[in-house]
Amino acid sequence: QLQLVESGGGLVQPGGSLRLSCVVSGGTLNFYAMGWFRQAPGKEREGVSCISSSGGITYYADSVKGRFTISRDNAKNTVYLQMNSLRSEDTAVYFCARRGTYFCSTAVPLPADYNYWGQGTQVTVSS
Repeated sequence: QLQLVESGGGLVQPGGSLRLSCVVSGGTLNFYAMGWFRQAPGKEREGVSCISSSGGITYYADSVKGRFTISRDNAKNTVYLQMNSLRSEDTAVYFCARRGTYFCSTAVPLPADYNYWGQGTQVTVSS
């Protein structure tokens, strides 16, 4: 059974940084694109970033471009999301997910395109 487990969330002040990790077990992420999503209270889940299976292609939502960086280490079955210059509007539960194919779509990742999900990690940006 494929499992995805996120970690690294927490409480941070505006302008601070966090690094999220997503470890995959019970299967591989080597041949699949991976995405990060977030969901704030009362809002729909939204795509944040996607990385292709090789790591060579990445996409970001406009709201996080220049602040967030997605990366992956296939040998460790792990995907990362480095989040810098955090803002209060970044507060949400962050989820990682595995897509059913090796490439990202050209648009911001859509939840319906991903078939395996983690349980999420809470990120709170507040002073």
